[in-house]
Amino acid sequence: MDSRAPIEVAFDQGLGDVFGVRVAGNVVNQDEPGSLEYAVHVGAKLLVVLGHTHCGAVKGAMEGVEMGNLTGLLAKIHPAIEAAGCSDAKDDDCVTRVAVENVRLSLRQIREKSPYLAERIDAGSVQLIGALYDVSSGKVTFLEP
Repeated sequence: MDSRAPIEVAFDQGLGDVFGVRVAGNVVNQDEPGSLEYAVHVGAKLLVVLGHTHCGAVKGAMEGVEMGNLTGLLAKIHPAIEAAGCSDAKDDDCVTRVAVENVRLSLRQIREKSPYLAERIDAGSVQLIGALYDVSSGKVTFLEP
């Protein structure tokens, strides 16, 4: 969702070349897998969960921010905080570790919440990968599976 992480620029693509689904903190609920299912149905072969450095949603989850519907969204990031083993939102390295774990969490949840996508990923007709966009450098780092 962050305007500092423009997917067309990050992947050197033009307008209309990328089917983008954006949500704060790249969390997964019913809508994201449904949107990805549609993208695959109309021909997408590569699904990328792209987190980014200095993520406000990750920092908000680490700081325990509570605000209306945002509270539930940020709660979905808490397993990534636990997996990263750190929770200091002022420590950039810690925020990055949580962002990476959050991408990994989202990858697992997409497969779990969408048998349609899991079947196509397992068959090799679609690839699902994770990546982290560095908002300072513009560099995309693909995560090991």
